[in-house]
Amino acid sequence: MAADPADQRSELPNRLERRKQRTRAALIQAAQVFIGAGKLNAPVLEITQAADVGMGSFYNHFDSKEELFAAALNEALDVHGALLDQITESLEDPAETFACSFRLTGRLFRRRPQESRVLLSNGVLLMSSDRGLAPRALRDIVAAVQAGRFRVDDPALALAVAGGALMGLGQLLADEPDRDDAAAADRVTEDVLRLFGMDADEAHEICQRPLPDLDHLGSEQDWLSR
Repeated sequence: MAADPADQRSELPNRLERRKQRTRAALIQAAQVFIGAGKLNAPVLEITQAADVGMGSFYNHFDSKEELFAAALNEALDVHGALLDQITESLEDPAETFACSFRLTGRLFRRRPQESRVLLSNGVLLMSSDRGLAPRALRDIVAAVQAGRFRVDDPALALAVAGGALMGLGQLLADEPDRDDAAAADRVTEDVLRLFGMDADEAHEICQRPLPDLDHLGSEQDWLSR
């Protein structure tokens, strides 16, 4: 039986839309590689070649390289934020939610290298971003203060301190590939919890609690392509 011409016409825009989405995703992933490598001055032609798309396709999606890089950074932030939301959604204690996000992010520096290179190369900007880890961490700090779990006078300053500790951890793990990332992440998280006023024994106990199995959360490429 021949296909209905009307069905064929309706399928064409769907195929075109999927093709556009694949092209945009390829450009963003290529841009993330360049950002992570610090190649912010790379020409558009080099980026399109890495993405295996034409120059014309680039300008169908972005007006400039700067716009592409901004989208690539926001994509990495959104991916990271969505992952943390998935992992911590069942936790009720904001202090534990903060600790869990911190411990997991420390582990993800090694497990999701492309995403992590993007985050590390933009560490200062990320602390003031309204996307990704920063707004979630600030939310958890404020909630933990209100619940009497943290003793912090200035949540924004506390976020800056925690963010500096996290970026320092990420760089250390990059510089010392043989260092145990899980142990390092837990130790830094424990120190941050104590800095926020938590009792040392409780901070240690929270940082010894089991974490979700990251291997069952999908590959980095799965998350970056969502």
